[in-house]
Amino acid sequence: MPTVAEAPRVCGCCWALRPRYKRLVDNIFPEDPEDGLVKANMEKLTFFALSAPEKLDRIAAYLSERLTRELNRHRYGYVCIALEAMEQLLLACHCQSINLLVESFLGTLRLLLEADRPHLHILATGSFVKFANIEEDTPSYHRSYDFFVSRFSEMCHSDHEDPEMQIKIRVSGIRGLQGVVRKTVDDELQVNIWEPRHMEQIVPALLVNLDGSPAEQTEVCFRELLGRAAYGHINNAIRPVLMHLDSRSLWEGGGFAVRCFQIIMFSIQSQHSHLVIQQLLGHLDANSRSPASVRAGIVEVLSEAAVIEATGSVGPTVLEVFNTLLRQLRQSVDYQLTGYYDNARKHKTTSFHEKTLQDGVIKTIGSFANTLPVYQRSEVMLFIMGKIPVPGIYPALGSPNAGRMIQVMLLKSLSNLLTALPSSFLEPLLSFTLMDDPEIRLLVLSILTSLIDRRHNADRITAVRKEDDKEIKTSSEVCVSAVQHAQRLYRHVFLACKEESNGPSHYQALCSLLVVLSVELVSEEVLVDLIRLILALQELGVSNQESLSVLNRCSLHAVCAAVLHVLSQLGPPPPLRQHVTQVIESRQKGAPHLLPEGVLCDQPRYQTSQSDDFLSYSAQCERLNTPYTPQLTDEDRLSRKMSIADTISLQIAIDQESSADPQTEQITFETLKNTIEDRGGVEEEERRKRMEVVERFQTAPFEEIAALCGSRTSRLQSKLDRVFDLIVRPPPSPSGQPSQRSTPVYEMKFPDLCVY
Repeated sequence: MPTVAEAPRVCGCCWALRPRYKRLVDNIFPEDPEDGLVKANMEKLTFFALSAPEKLDRIAAYLSERLTRELNRHRYGYVCIALEAMEQLLLACHCQSINLLVESFLGTLRLLLEADRPHLHILATGSFVKFANIEEDTPSYHRSYDFFVSRFSEMCHSDHEDPEMQIKIRVSGIRGLQGVVRKTVDDELQVNIWEPRHMEQIVPALLVNLDGSPAEQTEVCFRELLGRAAYGHINNAIRPVLMHLDSRSLWEGGGFAVRCFQIIMFSIQSQHSHLVIQQLLGHLDANSRSPASVRAGIVEVLSEAAVIEATGSVGPTVLEVFNTLLRQLRQSVDYQLTGYYDNARKHKTTSFHEKTLQDGVIKTIGSFANTLPVYQRSEVMLFIMGKIPVPGIYPALGSPNAGRMIQVMLLKSLSNLLTALPSSFLEPLLSFTLMDDPEIRLLVLSILTSLIDRRHNADRITAVRKEDDKEIKTSSEVCVSAVQHAQRLYRHVFLACKEESNGPSHYQALCSLLVVLSVELVSEEVLVDLIRLILALQELGVSNQESLSVLNRCSLHAVCAAVLHVLSQLGPPPPLRQHVTQVIESRQKGAPHLLPEGVLCDQPRYQTSQSDDFLSYSAQCERLNTPYTPQLTDEDRLSRKMSIADTISLQIAIDQESSADPQTEQITFETLKNTIEDRGGVEEEERRKRMEVVERFQTAPFEEIAALCGSRTSRLQSKLDRVFDLIVRPPPSPSGQPSQRSTPVYEMKFPDLCVY
């Protein structure tokens, strides 16, 4: 039996008989753990592992055994040395044999993460991040990262009593989740990190820290996760976000929720952004019975997401987006009227919260519309117009107050859609200018101004003065659709000025609309028509035929002064400009209540007596002397001041005037002189003829009226023949001899090679 003194020698002999890889592993541990890893011996171990890769699994297993033994003995210095050795072997082995090391390495990390020492958790997380950054040549078929997902997510929720240690643990958990994502997201053979069971752990763990001290590191990880999401993964990543915001009541206030979805919208691929919008819309529908503050928060997030969203990427169901928003708008109106946001009437709501929600929905509609191309925006406008309840067409409005509130809300939503004026949209919109409700009429006027105003001149028009001329920008581009429907616009402006319930804001809106029309549609034809319209409005303010108040008459004169002042600067002859300037100057001295700054304000000043010096204007043009007559049509379903007899009589009067025999008249000085003379007698004769026509169509039998209309065709053909004959008449010969009849251009035959 050996003595005690001989025992070390025997142990030494036994140690020499051990396998070489074990001796190399044992040699990397120093006598004092504070000295750290023995680098020279670590190099020998690395060289041996690379020379004999079949021994890697044994080396890793023995290192794991040594680490477990030191961990159980609480010798944490040797634990760190063993873990460092495994890391260096992993980094050195970029070959197929790395899989022989990984299982032992991951098992070792599980032991450290299950320990009750926070510093070991941080140590294990750092090693896992280093492993995650290693690019492997061959995939693994049997690895599982479920434990690491759960453990790192749990670390993100750490509530350690020491605040500094709590932050360190949470940061380590975030870095660990980032490592899991990097290791698994690009490898189809790895665990599917996008499964709901994993996303429901990862996403809330990140959101908890997004508003705390490790916010910066959290945002980087969250962006990297979303940036790697493919088309089929977006919904699984967004659903836990919605659940987290619901469970912690984070929609109210909107700040954190908006920030979350700003990160999401900026991180995901742009072609996938419409999936996020669809998730939010579905969540808004699911919360239709939630408090107004929750619904308002979701709507605010939708609005911000629409701003970030790429143009035209709302998705294939464009109208469904607006249909959902309009449905929420209508539900909010119902909740506001009933005072409850549920059918059982157990949960109360307030008008303030519902109005806040309604304003948010209107803003969101505008945000979405601005991401669409013009043709889709026009379709959305028509879609919204179709949703506006109209009395007589949609009888099932509920209470009258509900119908009115819905009309106001939908018209406000239209004000955010700036585009061209399609006729199918313009006609129903103009019909609302004749509604009884003053608020609706004012909204429609502002919408029309916004649609036409391409140069943003409406913001500059508060009260038109002489010194403001240079502030208004004229447009060289003509809004073709507005020109096509100009007469319809003039007609509704004229009829809107006759409303008895108009206030200063209505006349200010009418003034802005007319000025915008003037500067946007700069042409001789438009200016002449607008001047005729303004003169008709001035005549309306002077006459006593309409039951307008003194304030409304003064407002009409103020509008006429402002618009004529602008029109006089855009091309009419100097006498008109001089006359308008003189009238405005005289009003500034003796009748300020007939100017915009005097009457179109919060505290208007007006007088009952009016002098002709401040009102009259004598037109010196045949076209301006022609009185303006609004074109009445049967398309206006809401007009209260129109009858079928009026429409027929005015139309026939115009037809008779147009069917008068054309006379070839020589233009002389007397003709020009008669043109500028007073036409009072002529106007009286024309008025008498109109009354006769009205009386005829009201009292004559149907056969007589049918015969009158049937004779128009033959008369029109004869008039056209006479006009064509005048057109092709040869000019007089200088010698006085009658020249031969020239061949009309449309009858000439040109050679085949003739260049036109």
